[in-house]
Amino acid sequence: MAVETTFGETTGRRRVAAVPLSHLSVQLAYLDFDDLLKGPRYLSDRFARAAPWAETARRVYGDDTRGRPRWSTCVVLDDYFGNPPHGPAEVLPELIGAAESVGLQIDYVARQSACVRADGVDVAELVRARLVPEPLFDTTGSRPPVDWSGWLSNGQRSATDFADAMPAAPREWVPPRQTTARDHSIFLDVELWRDEPSGQRLWSLAFLTAVWQLLRLGLLRNNGAPIAVPVDVEQPLPDDWPDLPPIVQLNSSAAPFAAYRTLSVLNARTETVGVAARMILGQISIDTAVQQQIVQRSSAEGISLTAEVTGRINYVLDSGF
Repeated sequence: MAVETTFGETTGRRRVAAVPLSHLSVQLAYLDFDDLLKGPRYLSDRFARAAPWAETARRVYGDDTRGRPRWSTCVVLDDYFGNPPHGPAEVLPELIGAAESVGLQIDYVARQSACVRADGVDVAELVRARLVPEPLFDTTGSRPPVDWSGWLSNGQRSATDFADAMPAAPREWVPPRQTTARDHSIFLDVELWRDEPSGQRLWSLAFLTAVWQLLRLGLLRNNGAPIAVPVDVEQPLPDDWPDLPPIVQLNSSAAPFAAYRTLSVLNARTETVGVAARMILGQISIDTAVQQQIVQRSSAEGISLTAEVTGRINYVLDSGF
């Protein structure tokens, strides 16, 4: 009896779970623990400066939502680079109160470490594996690959190695070149991680910011399953940050955490981080099935999304805090 064998793409059979999507995700603040030590007045001032931008974004992006805009707000707390002075049981009520004092509702709070590991998934490593560095114009192989160096650029570095085999005839200096330059280059070279002597990998804020944007855009999956799904806040709140879920939902009636587009209100001092994150995102290969799923859903809602992920991300830089 003949056995018929059929072949098909593995990705074609893989089930990719959908995640609920808002039209817009608004990040009201990124707070390190030095910010939290400044007290409720400082936090209220931060949220007061973010409130007009959030309202403006809601009006601007509400034009293509058929009159029923879905938007959610979030705050990121840095529990990765700093030492938390106080636990969630003290910090979260203070945050909620500061936002409410200026008429804002915080829907979600995320820990920075959620971009490193969440729900048993090494999120940062998962994104690192999807890096596809831009091809260089011509290279001598003097620059090690990103997997080894932990550095990613948007072009060709300048030639700085003058110690060649003929010191009497030094090489002519060659300026750096941006791969997609228009008239003139704006060259970026970004550190993604650093391996400590202990063997631990320390991810950069720029790379974790890129991961964070992918989470907010609903573009990350682990074997087809969503990552860092928000969890309803439970009472009493824990005293230790590792006991708090990676992303907690503070508002039970909030619109979905992930969204078709994102807006982040940032301190102007972090402007370079936002620029670096956009460059990194431009060199990450998005899961085709996930990308198609979101584009199809947005089209069904009458929303036109850019093919490039960076076209769905917006920043407001405020130098007032």
